Amino acid sequence: MVALRAGEQAPDFRLMDADGDMFHLASQLASGPVLVTFFKTDCPTCQYGLPFLDRFAGALEGSSAATVAICQDSPVHAEWFSAQFGYGTRVVFDTEESEFPVSNAYGLTNVPTVFLVQPDGRIGHSAVSWSKADVEEIGAKLGVKPLFRSGESVLPFRPG
Repeated sequence: MVALRAGEQAPDFRLMDADGDMFHLASQLASGPVLVTFFKTDCPTCQYGLPFLDRFAGALEGSSAATVAICQDSPVHAEWFSAQFGYGTRVVFDTEESEFPVSNAYGLTNVPTVFLVQPDGRIGHSAVSWSKADVEEIGAKLGVKPLFRSGESVLPFRPG
């Protein structure tokens, strides 16, 4: 379901966050891998999975890796999402008003969609919808211990 697969070159992009600060993928890749997550605020699978994916931001703090979430909605909607779901990952915007240039470049068909982009700009892992196994594999590639808490009930898969 993902147009871009592991091994393919990730399109470079520049997108702004709600504060007007620019995120540039190529600049961030100079420091290390980047976990890029595309989402919509009203997507039930995004609402389920992104709080788990948000744990990568904390787990990677102080490392060379980074996380960024690309919201396909407005900053107002993203602010609601962050407050409602305790989401703290940096959010930048690729919206309908701009005709989704980054989402289209990555060949999105569904959200959430996640890409682990390696420092060389190649995709190291891609995942569509929610898959616990994909999250565990991404964590292993980033050298992050399991993100799921003992006793926590986590769905193995949820379509997006």
